[in-house]
Amino acid sequence: MSLSDEARDRLADIVALQPTKNGELQDRWDLGSGKEVHGYLEAELKEYYYRDENSLIRATPEAAELVGAPTGEEGTTVFQLPVLQRRALAVLPGPTEESKSVVAMLHAIREATDADGDGSRDNDGDSTDIDADDTDDAADDNVDDDADNGDLDADAVRSALRSLERKGIAEVVRRTVPTFRLAVERDSIAVEPLE
Repeated sequence: MSLSDEARDRLADIVALQPTKNGELQDRWDLGSGKEVHGYLEAELKEYYYRDENSLIRATPEAAELVGAPTGEEGTTVFQLPVLQRRALAVLPGPTEESKSVVAMLHAIREATDADGDGSRDNDGDSTDIDADDTDDAADDNVDDDADNGDLDADAVRSALRSLERKGIAEVVRRTVPTFRLAVERDSIAVEPLE
């Protein structure tokens, strides 16, 4: 099956965002509904995606190979993440640290972004794999990824954290309210911007 440029780009989105939902792809592709996403997937990408046991959209191994998905150095996994997810990851507590609520994460993202203009510091002040250039242009990223901290809200942060959880990067710790922290060691992953 030969793919158009648009279909190849959208397949690359699925590979990068997996596991993902119709709503996330709807925002990314600027479509009117989840039904349109489903229709597009079935019409154009049927051979290259499937739904897992939780009905999340995943790419086939052939799809990852077709779009040239990035591979990490030995022992690391490479994730392509939109701006807000990279910002959240930069300030997310480590696996052995105390988890943070969505509101605490919102404040940490705002503080990190205000402090150095790009949110590229983790909660210990150490530099992560996120480059300043990665966060400069949010216009090409998900609609939920607001470049202006004034537009950033708890719902957008919650969505970013849940996406990181679906990818296995973050975990939820149930306390009075759901809280989040890394599910893996920070140095076991590498992050690239999602164009």
